[in-house]
Amino acid sequence: MPKYLVRATYTAEGVRGLRGEGGTARVTAVRNVVNKLGGEVEAFYFAFGEYDAYVVVDLPDNASAASLGLAVSGSGAARTGTVVLLTPAEVDEAVSKEFDYRPPGQ
Repeated sequence: MPKYLVRATYTAEGVRGLRGEGGTARVTAVRNVVNKLGGEVEAFYFAFGEYDAYVVVDLPDNASAASLGLAVSGSGAARTGTVVLLTPAEVDEAVSKEFDYRPPGQ
């Protein structure tokens, strides 16, 4: 199953909600949504800095990952960015593909 890193930054509204329900309840809510999409949460961490939360999830496909990001961002409580994660074997497969590529201007 494809793996994704979801980075989230809470809005003021999201921070108020987090303060009201706590971190553990937020992790449970995210696990429930990801499970309904047919996936699993591998890790969930809150953090200091540019992003307030980092979540590693396994999801069936890109459409499921997009659906999750749209729902979270659409709520107004957080802004998200999703990164597709590749395994070392997937990178091996990618670098083994041969084709001709012409850089721009050549």
